[in-house]
Amino acid sequence: MTIEIKQAEQKDLQEIAHLFNAYRVFYKQANDYELALEFITERFDNKESVIFYAINEQGDYLGFTQLFPNFSSVSVQRSWILNDLFVSPNLRSSGIGTLLLNKAKEHAIQTHTKGIGLETSADNKRAQALYESLGYTKNSEFAYFLKV
Repeated sequence: MTIEIKQAEQKDLQEIAHLFNAYRVFYKQANDYELALEFITERFDNKESVIFYAINEQGDYLGFTQLFPNFSSVSVQRSWILNDLFVSPNLRSSGIGTLLLNKAKEHAIQTHTKGIGLETSADNKRAQALYESLGYTKNSEFAYFLKV
C-alpha cells in the first residue's frame, strides 16, 4: 500500500472531519460529525492550525494530525502543539502514525520552531510507545495544571 502525507486544503476537510470525529469518540466524546467539521473548518479558515493527513492510492483518508501554534516567552520562540493524532483503528501499527509524526517534525523544522509538544492520556500506552520510539521524552521538569 502506497501512503502519501499531505497538508490539508479546504477540499479535504469533509473527509478529515470523519477522522476527527472518530478521534473524539476514541476520547469518549459524543459522536458528532457536524461539530467535528465545524471545529476543524474554523481552525483552518482562521489559520489557527495546520493539518496533515495520510491518504492511499485509492483516495482513502487513513489518519491525520493537527498542530496548533504556541509561543514560549522564556525562549522567545514559536513551538507547535500536536494536539491530535489519529489513525483508523484497522491500520494502527502500519507505520501511518510514524509518517504523520515525521511530517509534523519536518514542518516544525521548516517553520524554524523550538519543537513539538504533545500529550496523551496516561492509559494510551500504544501512543506513548510510538512517541518515545521517535525520540519524544516525557517532561519531568514542569508540572502540568488545568482548571475548568
